[in-house]
Amino acid sequence: MEVNYWNPDVETLDRGQLEALQLERLGNIVTQAFKTPFYQKRLSRAGIKSPANIQSLDDLRKIPFTVKDDLRQSFPKGLMAVEMDEVVRIHSSSGTTGIPTVIYYTAEDMENWTNILARSIVATGCTSKDVFQNMMSYGLFTGGLGLHYGTERVGMTVIPIGGGNTRRQIQVMKDFKTTVLHVTPSYLLHIHSKLAEYDTTIDELHLKKAFLGAEPYSENTRKKLEELYKIDAYNSYGLSEMNGPGVAFECVYKEDMHVWEDAYILEIIDPATGEVLPDGETGEVVLTNLIRSALPLMRYRTRDLAFVHPEPCKCGRTHWRLSRIQGRTDDMLIVNGVNVFPSQIEEVIMSVPEVGTNYQIHLTKAGSLDKLTVRVEIYSKMFTGELGELEALRNRIKDKLKASITINAHIELHEPGSLPVFEGKAKRVVDNREML
Repeated sequence: MEVNYWNPDVETLDRGQLEALQLERLGNIVTQAFKTPFYQKRLSRAGIKSPANIQSLDDLRKIPFTVKDDLRQSFPKGLMAVEMDEVVRIHSSSGTTGIPTVIYYTAEDMENWTNILARSIVATGCTSKDVFQNMMSYGLFTGGLGLHYGTERVGMTVIPIGGGNTRRQIQVMKDFKTTVLHVTPSYLLHIHSKLAEYDTTIDELHLKKAFLGAEPYSENTRKKLEELYKIDAYNSYGLSEMNGPGVAFECVYKEDMHVWEDAYILEIIDPATGEVLPDGETGEVVLTNLIRSALPLMRYRTRDLAFVHPEPCKCGRTHWRLSRIQGRTDDMLIVNGVNVFPSQIEEVIMSVPEVGTNYQIHLTKAGSLDKLTVRVEIYSKMFTGELGELEALRNRIKDKLKASITINAHIELHEPGSLPVFEGKAKRVVDNREML
């Protein structure tokens, strides 16, 4: 399999060289952090009086964790380390509290982020000959503009179409022979369900690859999309607090995501104790950004759960690989005392061939007990009037779910197109327990 590099000198550094580079950049970031009101207080209380107190990568553990609420409480400029006239970009995400988390970028920060994304894109085998259709939302959301800049840096032809308007998306794919998409998996599933309605077949499209992101999804969803579209779909990982997309990306081998360790220090911790876990154990992802000076962020607790592959990849890159996200510490559902992640449910239902492209998880109360209902769309060929076949399918899904999550779920089978469609992040979980 052909392997392309964007920056082979960095992507294939041995561990000693990589850690030396990390330490050098960590020193720069700690120096920047001391320019912010937030870190001046936080580091001083931890006994770190100056950047000179950080002499090794092990010293990173002396630095307290940073969490999302710290960004909100420091709104708008408590974490800024530069003057406003040095800032060339602001991104922001809305929060449930009403106070947004705001990220600032200097021109150099934008250059660093763009190069990281170009590296990610080239790792998937893309070249300047590709046509890239960006179906992610633009604006304050980092996903749309991030990949836009990265693909332009690679030299790809970029179509900044944004989200929504499915008929137009399909027509543009046909008109300009789009080869690469950036899209949420739920919306890409929805588009497939509309192809026949818009007189389009897969063979009329020129798609080769899709970059999936912005929402949790299972490996079975990825495989379903690859089969439906006859493409390679790539997992990626990013969050606005770490710049946006491009923290980690799969290469052509698709054996989990390369974390660009010259740009980010990765730790996996026990979410309960905060202790760093051994390689291979699942825990919470903690990241330190090494390439942003406008808003330094150290030991940021992402709430995402994953594990690390420390061994090099077949592609020759030496940077550690991160597993797909196993769930989140804050989206875990507790159903009658049992811990369940929505991703576990998706993994099961998307492994059933008769299941279509959309589903929802509903939680309600039945007396004092929680009731878990999974609503799934199934392919129209199943609605033939044979009630026995539908009942057998319902029971098969129920049994597979119980084997996975130990809970007896109620399964509802729906016709294609009957469940809500979301062109951005899909709302997969509807929890009405507290409303009753």
